[in-house]
Amino acid sequence: MSEPRGVVFPLDPSSGRRSTTATGRAVVADALRAVDPVGAASAERETNWRQGYLPHFRRLVEAGLTSPDAARTIARRGLESLHERMRWVDGGGDHPLDAAFGDDGGVSPLGSETIRGEGLPDRTLSVPYAGERLSGDALRRRLDLWVETGTIEPTCAEAVGRVVDNPEWLDLSDRTVVVLGAAAEMGPLRSLLRWGADVAAVDLPRKDLWDRLIGDTRRLAGSITVPVRPGEEPLAARAGGDLVHDLGAVTRWVSSLEGPLAIGNYVYADGETNVRVSMAVDALTRQVVEAKGRDDVALAFLATPTDVFAVPGAAVERSVDSYAHRRTSKVLRVPLRTVSGGRLLRRNYVPGQDPGVNDSVVLQQGPNYLLAKRLQRWRATAYRADGGLVSFKVAPPTRTRSVVKNRALAAAYAGAHRFGIEVFEPGTANTLMAALLVHDLRTGAPAQPNPWQDEAYAAAHGGLWTAAYDPRSALGIAALLGVASAR
Repeated sequence: MSEPRGVVFPLDPSSGRRSTTATGRAVVADALRAVDPVGAASAERETNWRQGYLPHFRRLVEAGLTSPDAARTIARRGLESLHERMRWVDGGGDHPLDAAFGDDGGVSPLGSETIRGEGLPDRTLSVPYAGERLSGDALRRRLDLWVETGTIEPTCAEAVGRVVDNPEWLDLSDRTVVVLGAAAEMGPLRSLLRWGADVAAVDLPRKDLWDRLIGDTRRLAGSITVPVRPGEEPLAARAGGDLVHDLGAVTRWVSSLEGPLAIGNYVYADGETNVRVSMAVDALTRQVVEAKGRDDVALAFLATPTDVFAVPGAAVERSVDSYAHRRTSKVLRVPLRTVSGGRLLRRNYVPGQDPGVNDSVVLQQGPNYLLAKRLQRWRATAYRADGGLVSFKVAPPTRTRSVVKNRALAAAYAGAHRFGIEVFEPGTANTLMAALLVHDLRTGAPAQPNPWQDEAYAAAHGGLWTAAYDPRSALGIAALLGVASAR
């Protein structure tokens, strides 16, 4: 197996290998140490990180609830640890990560090409749902129904409602939106183009990917500016940039864009590569902010709902009420809990918590997935504390390709509605998230009193926060019901 290049994990002195386990464990411990030394020591002593990581990631949230400063300290220490530990490997050897931004090695810089759409900009917010496009009063009714069923936070409906009230906000011609991970199913690219935005689009240099994105752009109203390599080949064959392996070149290209910028992180990869590409985005972000200044750069993130979050007391109350009145409380709960030794159909929260702690982690997604997403949360917290504009939104459970290819998770999603959880189609979810991005860019997304409240604001969690049962204790049953309904 060849040595990986680009952004890589550090070598573990004890094994001589690039260990994701050793790195993840050390980063979590570093993040906790100043606020929760006992938690840090516990993480360092964890001998089975791949199976035992979850309590330590949960502790990162719980330790941050003691004060706003504690949460910000955890975020900053976690970021520092990752930047100090992750490495840059090129033909000249193993280097600190910042070496990616040194000499370009004589490689030609990335140029730019712009593709302009031929459509007319849409100035009405409409969201595809159940075979229709909802706008105006129909969209408001759907938002109200989602609030009523506990699918989204009330603040989410309020934020989207403000965009409905101010359709001129959809005109983002005063800002360049940098979409990192342009082809991502959950990304805002197509909505932004429909509204006529100018987007700087970055994704891997794959001809089929760019053929599709360029074709979509021509049919819509906005424009995409893309990084391109020199040459005589068709544009789609030269477009794109590899953040993990060509970090310096892509960063210089983004830094050259005219501002103000909104840098949106929509990247995803399987396994350890998810941490590597998320780390590349974070390193790029630091460099661009340093070059352009915080007043000229906003940051945007989508959080996974399958993580650990502190949630408002109202969500806890709703869950407790639902637990008391679910039909399964009379029919299934007692025998299932007895047979499973209390593992199935546990209540979601202890009554009266404010905030509560929701743990919707899907263990099969693994510690690398959670570390990559936690890195993004830490950057959002630290950047907002420094006075930067941040759009950070919890996205709903969604039937994306990366989810449905996991049979167990796809089956659980198919049965999730039996437990009050709505799983969204990609078009609904990404349009809703794009509308929330517009809201935050237009309102300035003022900071809440506590970092956990910033993360919970306008969350579209699909009902995971308000469900009667701890999501993981219902996941297996949901999967069985999902498989049964598919037959």
